[in-house]
Amino acid sequence: MYETILVPTDGSEHAIRAAEHANYLARAFDATVHLVSAADIQTAGGMFNAGGVDAEFVARIEAENEQAIEATEAVFDGDTVETAVLRGRPTDAILEYADNHDADVVAMGTHGRTGVSRYVAGSVTEHVVRRAPCPVLTTKATERSNLVGDYEDVMVPTDGSDAASAAIEHGIEIAKRAGARVHAVTIVDVGAMAPTPGSTPPPELIERFEAEGERATEAIADRAAEAGLNATTSVSEGLPARDLLAYADEHDVDLITMATTGRTGVSRYLLGSTAERLIRHAEMPVLAVNAREQANR
Repeated sequence: MYETILVPTDGSEHAIRAAEHANYLARAFDATVHLVSAADIQTAGGMFNAGGVDAEFVARIEAENEQAIEATEAVFDGDTVETAVLRGRPTDAILEYADNHDADVVAMGTHGRTGVSRYVAGSVTEHVVRRAPCPVLTTKATERSNLVGDYEDVMVPTDGSDAASAAIEHGIEIAKRAGARVHAVTIVDVGAMAPTPGSTPPPELIERFEAEGERATEAIADRAAEAGLNATTSVSEGLPARDLLAYADEHDVDLITMATTGRTGVSRYLLGSTAERLIRHAEMPVLAVNAREQANR
């Protein structure tokens, strides 16, 4: 499934933590790692350098990127690590490299260092998640993301849509390599079903979506069982982002694997804001699978 793993870095602790998880996947899948750092010369030069920057300035910026690569390279214990300093706007440079080298997954930190090399921070990671031609694993340096041993619990949120199913194969295959338990979870967003704020949706509508959630989670559990894995299912009412995070914390989940696009309408919690909230707030890594891109591959 994963033959090429792309790891953008700025040398920050968050980028290094992402590299640790990339190294884990590289060992599990016998994949080649591409470790890169983007030299954003234009941003580093500032808006008042319309006349361009000199070669010495460019060399200094690229040296910083080389140092970021060196700081991160020590994480990898294999001999199949290729490195490169990229030029250009970080998001565009990363996406272009991923496309040109047929990356199967990108691993990035969700916060980076301040200053001219902060490209791993915030919006760049989110832009890569939205536009990448492959899944993107994001993480920050927290106690929960500290990788000790194998993944033991992998969570796969679902709303039962075809788009949500794009993440199932990735979650199960990673869990299979790790020997992990699979958690198939649906949160029925009752608030989104209500016709007006503060009102209660019809009971039959709630029952219908709970039944769909049961079918969707059981289907994931069946696929996990076929792969020789233990699985557990959970369907509950609540606020999707909040309650998915709470479930992950309560069950010591090591990895969340979810689609970034779900169905439209009342159960569209996999679309946009929920996935982004998990990426921003989860204490453990999140593997975001762009359903549109997967459908086109």
